[in-house]
Amino acid sequence: MEPHHEPDGGSSDAGAAQELGSPLFSSCENLSSRQEEQSTKMRRSDNYLPVPGEEKNQDGNQDHAKARNNESIPMKTLHADDGSPLYSKLGPYFRDGHRRVDYILEYSIQKPHSTRRRSSKFGNDNFLRRLRRSLSSRSSKAPLQPKEDPEFAAQDHQADYHEDDKSSKRKEFEENLHEAGLELEWDEENQIPGVGFLKIHAPWDILCREAELMKLKMPTKKTYEVKQGSNLVEKIRLFIHKATAPLHPNLDSNQQPGLKPLSHPFSREKEHLFDLSDKDKFFDSKTRSSIVHEVLKRTKCQRDNYSMGITSLLANSIYTAAYPPHDGDINGMDLNDRRRLYEEWASYSVFYKYQPVGLIRKYFGEKVGLYFAWLGVYTQMLIPASIVGVIVFLYGCATVDSNIPSMEICDPRNNITMCPLCDRACSYWKLVTACGTARASHLFDNEATVFFSIFMALWAVLFMEHWKRRQMRLNYIWDLTGFGEEEEDHNRAEYEIRVMKKTMRQDQSAPKEEKVKLTCTDRMPAYMTAVAMMAFMITLSFTMAFGVILYRISIKAALHMSSAAGRSNIRATVKGTAAVINVIIIIILDEIYAKIARWLTILEVPKTDKSFDNRLIFKTFILKFVNAFTPIVYLAFFRGRLVGRPGKYLYVVGSYRMEECAHAGCLMELCIQLCITMLGKQFIQNNLFEIGIPKLKKMLQKRKMDPQEEEKQNKILQRHQKDHLLLPFAGLNPEYMEMIIQFGMVTLFVASFPLAPLFALLNNIIEIRLDAKKFVTELRRPVAAKAKDIGIWYNLLRGLSKVAVIVNAFVIAFTSDFIPRLVYQYTYSSDGTLHGFVNHTLSVFKVSDFEPGTEPLVPKHLGYNVETCRYKDYREPPWSKTPYELSKEFWSILAVRLAFVIVFQNVVMLMSDFVDWLIPDIPKDISLQIHKEKIHMMELFMKEEQGKRRAARDTRSMYKCNSPPSAGQSPPQPRSRPNTHARAGW
Repeated sequence: MEPHHEPDGGSSDAGAAQELGSPLFSSCENLSSRQEEQSTKMRRSDNYLPVPGEEKNQDGNQDHAKARNNESIPMKTLHADDGSPLYSKLGPYFRDGHRRVDYILEYSIQKPHSTRRRSSKFGNDNFLRRLRRSLSSRSSKAPLQPKEDPEFAAQDHQADYHEDDKSSKRKEFEENLHEAGLELEWDEENQIPGVGFLKIHAPWDILCREAELMKLKMPTKKTYEVKQGSNLVEKIRLFIHKATAPLHPNLDSNQQPGLKPLSHPFSREKEHLFDLSDKDKFFDSKTRSSIVHEVLKRTKCQRDNYSMGITSLLANSIYTAAYPPHDGDINGMDLNDRRRLYEEWASYSVFYKYQPVGLIRKYFGEKVGLYFAWLGVYTQMLIPASIVGVIVFLYGCATVDSNIPSMEICDPRNNITMCPLCDRACSYWKLVTACGTARASHLFDNEATVFFSIFMALWAVLFMEHWKRRQMRLNYIWDLTGFGEEEEDHNRAEYEIRVMKKTMRQDQSAPKEEKVKLTCTDRMPAYMTAVAMMAFMITLSFTMAFGVILYRISIKAALHMSSAAGRSNIRATVKGTAAVINVIIIIILDEIYAKIARWLTILEVPKTDKSFDNRLIFKTFILKFVNAFTPIVYLAFFRGRLVGRPGKYLYVVGSYRMEECAHAGCLMELCIQLCITMLGKQFIQNNLFEIGIPKLKKMLQKRKMDPQEEEKQNKILQRHQKDHLLLPFAGLNPEYMEMIIQFGMVTLFVASFPLAPLFALLNNIIEIRLDAKKFVTELRRPVAAKAKDIGIWYNLLRGLSKVAVIVNAFVIAFTSDFIPRLVYQYTYSSDGTLHGFVNHTLSVFKVSDFEPGTEPLVPKHLGYNVETCRYKDYREPPWSKTPYELSKEFWSILAVRLAFVIVFQNVVMLMSDFVDWLIPDIPKDISLQIHKEKIHMMELFMKEEQGKRRAARDTRSMYKCNSPPSAGQSPPQPRSRPNTHARAGW
């Protein structure tokens, strides 16, 4: 690859391109003819530092000054005694130690020991080199070497041309960055082989210009007092804030408490409004990197009459990475924001403290700050839900001994013989053997379950309202009240490439004034592919769930045919192993679905990043939601209902009989599946994958590397080289998706598992610190992105909270025995209690009515002949006129179940809407402070205007005093609009 050429001795100023007189080329390919002329200039790979003070001619000799202007000092001499670079300890700076590195671009370079051949298009060196080699080989007495494979030679020649083409595109793009005013510095001779770094610095005038174009709100000199609200809610909030003072992070803030500076969009004409006493700190590192990123997106490189921005250059591997540098090391001597985040946020020793959301936003930007603020609010709201869930569980534990249905099942005097659970292999069994399952089911299926379902529905609404208020408070504190996201809507590189290809395919006679864009017809194949693949993957999830059903049926029959010693634990073994298999399938399919969803979204070629994210989120959510909840929905609503009855069972795939629920219902099995799924997805998929695998990789790397060598390398590597070794930032979508699925687990089936909020709380306490450590120590710093809210995720949360009401209503009505117990107690019970409820739920079957080949083989172990057996259903007895038909009790209970679903849904929805209406989205004190801030801003502008008028009058009066009218000359008449001219001069 042709080495890059660096104007002005390796680092350029804002006007370096004009001083050198290097023109900007209209296309990337036109630069190739200039490479021979530029060959005498310094190479970037030499890592030279310009000598300060040599730009001016001290002795009057211009030629000597010009020669001295390119003189430089090799960087290898600028090292400390321990071998570390002299300026690496100062942070991410240029080699001069003064200009801060605001952005890093990486690109691939050829290894130093390899030999490059240039294509004939870029010069004749390749031809001359081959000619010399041919002559020398003929004149030598050594045997001839075998000929080079022409296919490999052609590939090598094409690769060389491709690399030179990339180099020319980079050259033009960097020249355009020069013209935009950015200062560049290259680093190719470094400790990372094969990687070159372009360090970018934005000088003060460029920062001011771009801040004005981007309408960045910056704090002014004017501050005002923020008064707390006087209503009861604000007093309670202030009391809680003071009571939890030890839980707040220890961050030293220069700003006085109770004071907030007025913020206004930056303007160079109004620089006097802002505190510019320290220009190095006026724009923090987050703002500087976002400004440079905006310049990079706006700067273009021409190719075949098509402009390529930084996104297109990254997509075509012309640059391999682009990211802002971290502020410093987490264990360095200087106290930077990254180290403060590590100590007060990313450490497990501060798990009980609140997150420093303001510092997170200052370092990573508003989008990342909003995610962790939302995660903190969600985790905080899980505390009351966990407490209530534990109370409901303890209530079940306390009342299990007084539960009449459980006592009847466990009473051996009842001596109820139940029908076989499978054909042939299974025998008759006694109901008393289900005593343990019945007692365990009461822990989750009791009267408090209905109350907890209503509570969780209201909890979801309170959580959403609390987050909206918290979000508005953050918008006010972070000066985002007037922010509009449409200003940051840029086309994606893939979209621009597709538009370019479509433009090239179009007929030349097409009207050129019409803007080319991708239509629905262009995307139709991608849409059809997406629909077909989504349908296939949803079907795959259903198939996997059905496969686990067949596993349960077959393994149950196999265990029943085994020795009698294992028959007592057959049900628990089948439940546990099936749940574990489901979790493994869910984890594997989750990883596959995430990749397929991204591939399908890329096929659709969305226009903007926001459209890409929304489409990707929708596809991923649908697939992962179906994958995670298909086994749970089956257990809750379908198992035990598609069975049939003894003598007329329902079979699938030949001779597989559909499985039944236990006598206490399927709620216990649903609880086990939810518990194992939550534990598996959270503690295995999330924490093990995010903690265990990175830790294992680090251990393997440390074993290969000597500790002294590792310490020496940490001293030698500069900031941008250390950032290169970190993982690239992949976005917040996986983090949000993980929490959204957890929110579904907590709310959708909470009636069957009251401990779900507790499990989620314990996971999130670990998850916050885990994500914090990942962001601070393991990931490259993301580009700061502004955002007012969490976007489409809020709509998904709101939709899940609405669906949760309906799902919990159906779980209580159809999955649990709450409605049958209620109907029996108030309709069929003679004494108004649940005595006789178990016998009421069991129907009678005559064993002589078994279909041939389905009766049990070994009924003799019971010690007596079985004539009738019982099964759980509401059907007529065999001696009635309509044997085995559904009884009137079934239809009455079904009517009550449906009525309960309607009443429960409407009552809870009405209560939720009332709470939503009762709590305002914007806190009253925040709305008052926003109004107060506008008044202060108007007063500030009025004072500024009065000051301008006063200065204009003083200037006019001074002019009159200094130039008195001459004799016979009348004094000048005042103009009708003097203020206009005075303001123009100001």
